[in-house]
This record gives sequence, structure tokens and C-alpha cells, in this order.
Amino acid sequence: MTTKTLWNLSYFLSIIGIGLAIYLLYYYFASSQPQVCNLGSTINCQAVTKGDLRNFLGLPVALYGLMGYIFIAYASLARNQKLHLAMTSFGLIFCLRLTYLEIFQLKVICPVCLICQSIMFLVFALSIYISYFDKSK
Repeated sequence: MTTKTLWNLSYFLSIIGIGLAIYLLYYYFASSQPQVCNLGSTINCQAVTKGDLRNFLGLPVALYGLMGYIFIAYASLARNQKLHLAMTSFGLIFCLRLTYLEIFQLKVICPVCLICQSIMFLVFALSIYISYFDKSK
């Protein structure tokens, strides 16, 4: 794969992440619960949209995801390796923290969050590859 293709893939994945974060943010403010992710008491998005994990430092968790993915999309378009690596590193750490709290503290799995977290892992892996292993730079 060329460097351009890797950057484009990162941009595409971040756009999907933006859409998912908007979905979670919408349900943070909505009075109803997301129907797509309510599969039972242990598999649902309520922990992130309405439960104990809905805020971090006074702001919605989904807003952090939205802002992070916007910065990653920008860094991908600008081909800014340092910003891209910084934002994907922060995003991965944030996602790992959230995953840990969901599974081990609340004993719940948010399907939309798992997709977001998988995307973050992929863009982080792309960032590592672009920054350290891509010989076509």
C-alpha cells in the first residue's frame, strides 16, 4: 500500500468514527435509548449514554470521541504524522480505559463503543506504520 492509501484509509475510518460518536452523543442528549444497541442488560449502550460512564471531567464521553475523530480526520487530510500519532495514541488510551471500566466495573458491553474502539485501534496501527515503518515517505 502506498502512503497516500494509508492516509486515505485513516481518513475513511475516522469519518466512520465521527458518525458513531455523533450517534452516541445524540442518545446522550435524547430522552430515549438507542434501540440498535439495546440487546439486553449486559449488551447495551446505556452505560455510555446515560449511565455512570456518560461523562469524563464534566463532558460527555461521546464528545471526546467526536473531537478525537475530527482531529484524526484533519491530521489524515493534512498528512500530519505528529498530530495523527498523538491523537490516535490518546484515543487508544482513552478507549482502553473506557473498555476496562465497561467490562470490569459495570459488567456491560457497548456494541457501538466496541466498533469505535476497534476503529481507534486500526487508525493507531496505521499511524504507527506510517510513522515508523513506511519506507515510501
